[in-house]
Amino acid sequence: RFQIQRGKTDPTSYKSLGDCFRTIFQREGLLGFYKGILPPILAETPKRAVKFFTFEQYKKLLGYASLQPGLAFAIAGLGSGLTEAVVVNPFEVVKVTLQTNQNAFTEQPSSFVQAQQIIKTGGLGFQGLNKGLTATLGRHGVFNMVYFGFYFNVKNILPVNKDPNLEFLRKFGIGLVSGTIASIINIPFDVAKSRIQGPQPVPGEIKYRTCFKTMATVYKEEG
Repeated sequence: RFQIQRGKTDPTSYKSLGDCFRTIFQREGLLGFYKGILPPILAETPKRAVKFFTFEQYKKLLGYASLQPGLAFAIAGLGSGLTEAVVVNPFEVVKVTLQTNQNAFTEQPSSFVQAQQIIKTGGLGFQGLNKGLTATLGRHGVFNMVYFGFYFNVKNILPVNKDPNLEFLRKFGIGLVSGTIASIINIPFDVAKSRIQGPQPVPGEIKYRTCFKTMATVYKEEG
């Protein structure tokens, strides 16, 4: 919801995270927090399988290119993210459409009905079920590139602990930092994706059309 706001002048603008929670609860009830839950559940298994399988395959292919390990991990992560994005984007379109619907949970269509409506009005292409694919490619590609590149490089630098508890904390800490840095870097793509896949400011008029144009518009109007 924060990502589809268009600055402080937006009538649906939330003042803070707490205000957002309160407003959703008051207007849409407790189930309002679970809108669009089915698409990510359905996408989670193929998403994870594609992410880690393709990462290993790209890593093997890059082994023949005599690249530095750090660079190879980053490029393999980029490749796995781009591949993963193609799989998850249709699910993301349905999820965002459901989450931006401010009606009560019981009043909105199911995930399957919503997907059918999207296909009926926009088809399977870039105006329909694959809307915002470029932004999704950027989001997943950049995240995985930074995450895998940072994680494996730092993990190889920091010494392994013989104590299993300390070793768990070492890996947990590296993963936490890797995910945080990757999220900070890839969030502009995520905002662009939400703007493109979500409702346009003026019905019938497409303001947010492509990834980088959307980023430029958001930067120009909202900083």
